[in-house]
Amino acid sequence: MKSIKPLREKKNTAILLIHCPDKQGILATVTEFLNKNNGNIINLDQHVDRVEKIFYMRVEWELNDFAIPADKIAEYFDTLIGSKLEMNWKIYFSEDVPRMAIFVSKMSHCLFDILSRYTAGEWDVEIPVIISNHETMRPVAERFGIDYHYIPITAENKAEQEALELQLLQDYKIDFIVLARYMQILSKDMVAQYPNRIINIHHSFLPAFAGAKPYHAAHARGVKLIGATSHYVTSDLDAGPIIDQGVTRCSHVDTVKSLIRKGRDLEKIVLSNAVFKHLQRKILVYNNRTVVFH
Repeated sequence: MKSIKPLREKKNTAILLIHCPDKQGILATVTEFLNKNNGNIINLDQHVDRVEKIFYMRVEWELNDFAIPADKIAEYFDTLIGSKLEMNWKIYFSEDVPRMAIFVSKMSHCLFDILSRYTAGEWDVEIPVIISNHETMRPVAERFGIDYHYIPITAENKAEQEALELQLLQDYKIDFIVLARYMQILSKDMVAQYPNRIINIHHSFLPAFAGAKPYHAAHARGVKLIGATSHYVTSDLDAGPIIDQGVTRCSHVDTVKSLIRKGRDLEKIVLSNAVFKHLQRKILVYNNRTVVFH
């Protein structure tokens, strides 16, 4: 089964993500650079953190009539604006389709949600490989026509197996990774290879209801809200920059089974929202926090 074309036809555009020390005139300087070079701006968002005094910006413009060749835009922008204003910036082009790897263990709800959106053409992405520490999801990968690699991990072979995973990611030219309920902790070395490019999902009971059966513990406490959190993976477990969160109410009538069902529904929606925001280049990370543009 192959993915179909995105639901909307793509325009030939570029996206510039910026954060830098705040000062007067940044917005005007950037937009003037685009306008002078015949760049038709189609989306622009900006935010100022007045406590940290940091300016954030996302701007997207059409490239069809842009005066600067695509392969020269970065050089021109950095020389004329970026370096002078001490900017951290990155440019993305719509014609460059990101390549995503999925890591999964035994639970299928997040994996199926991602693959259904992928095959329906909701996302402009390629998913060439699924990696797992179990064989459980192999039939799913085969059903969707995606390569599947079974890489079991133990405390004794973790370094060796992660090296194999990293080689696979390189071979498949992977841009970012999604942990679709992958029940392994990635090493610091592996995380360092994909900074702000590994997206994880977990239930929001952590750390109050950590452990193997968080929904059982939550049910025993009579919780009234359950949730899910998606974040970029860092070397600090479940403490990376938050991308998206969701909650739903529950009550005394809920059983452990219904809490698990509600929780899994939240997990797949929140994870897919986070992946979509990442694909849209709408996330800026600064000091372990995110600015997520709408």
